[in-house]
Amino acid sequence: MAAAPRWRERLFGLFFLSHIPLTLLVDLPALLPAGLRPRALAELLQWYAATFRDPLMLQPPAWFKAFMYCEAFLQMPFFLVAVYAFLKGGCRWIRTPAIIYSTHAATTLFAILAHILFHDFESEHLGPQTQRERLTLLSIYLPYLLIPLLILVTMLYNPHYNHVEKRKRK
Repeated sequence: MAAAPRWRERLFGLFFLSHIPLTLLVDLPALLPAGLRPRALAELLQWYAATFRDPLMLQPPAWFKAFMYCEAFLQMPFFLVAVYAFLKGGCRWIRTPAIIYSTHAATTLFAILAHILFHDFESEHLGPQTQRERLTLLSIYLPYLLIPLLILVTMLYNPHYNHVEKRKRK
């Protein structure tokens, strides 16, 4: 039976491990009303949004808030489980939850990337104003599409994860 490529499992484990503090320190505070955000986190959010011209984090539209609530209540618990499964290695039971996560993440990222690419930010004071700023912001979000797609392909096509055991008939 083929083993899962260990470098991929480590990559996935580190991806989810890095996702935990980013979610807690950057994404979730954006859901809080400005007056309720801890000052340090509000300053971090302001710095990030100004540096990378990301209007989604400072003034998230309703559709983006919906994605962030999904991240908080559906994805965040999965991140903890995924860190364990992928860094331990060889955990076939992660296949179905990883397929669910990766399809959900990829779907949300398509909408986010389309917004970054095609939204008219020129009439707004927030958001990327030049093609370079747009591509820089795109590059921030792109790994959150590409790694889930790699997870999905791995879970679907790697024999370690998609092996179906044959049961003996009595």
